[in-house]
Amino acid sequence: MTARIDPSTVSDALVGLTRSLGEPHRDLVIMAEGNTSELVAPGTIVVKASGSAMSVAGRDDFVVVDVEPLISIMRDASSSQEELSAALTAVADGVLRKASIETLVHVAFRAFSDVRFVAHTHPTAVVSLLASVHAPVAFAGPVYTEELLTLGVPLYVPYAEPGIELGRVVLEAIADYVAQHGRVPSLVLLGNHGIIAASDTVDGIEAVSTMAVKSARVRVGALSAGGIAPIDPERVAHYFQRPDFIERSAHLSGRSA
Repeated sequence: MTARIDPSTVSDALVGLTRSLGEPHRDLVIMAEGNTSELVAPGTIVVKASGSAMSVAGRDDFVVVDVEPLISIMRDASSSQEELSAALTAVADGVLRKASIETLVHVAFRAFSDVRFVAHTHPTAVVSLLASVHAPVAFAGPVYTEELLTLGVPLYVPYAEPGIELGRVVLEAIADYVAQHGRVPSLVLLGNHGIIAASDTVDGIEAVSTMAVKSARVRVGALSAGGIAPIDPERVAHYFQRPDFIERSAHLSGRSA
């Protein structure tokens, strides 16, 4: 069993972030949608439990899981959804709690990075684009400078069924991204599903999640005006060579410079 219940490992920062992202007026999640996690020790994360609402989450609404056993489940082609469910289920003092079915997308990041926070939400504005015919290319290039500073180069992942299938797809996609860019993405766009933000800071998660929503709205507006015109790729490459740009980008996104 890789899952266990230990409210003492759940930080104020994670609870505060979870509640903030779950605030109804932000339209990032409703009901029990979405999940968050924090790396609390090498190879160990705390992740929101299945069925709990982000807006009112407390320390009892999280489960502790070990990363390596779950990576092994993803990489073993013979592993089943039932095996995953068992690995995500924790019992203590007669209380049964199950880590989110989407825990594997959080684990996938930690297979390549010690990024502290990961947050998965379903913003209406972004999902509208990710459920459209434009989804695979909608975020292919940045359309304004602040977006590029905050989001960097997003990763698009086609739709996969939540659970072991989604975990495997995200794990493979992040592996390819790291091979190309040398780091994990700050933003993953899940086709017909939602977004995943990753950062070493709470402010970074907030910035990436909020900027993803604005970016989606800008694109919808651009499409209504005739189409998306991204920033020239050569200009984008030049930005990533500017020390001042790199420093500001790291500050906004919570990434190391």
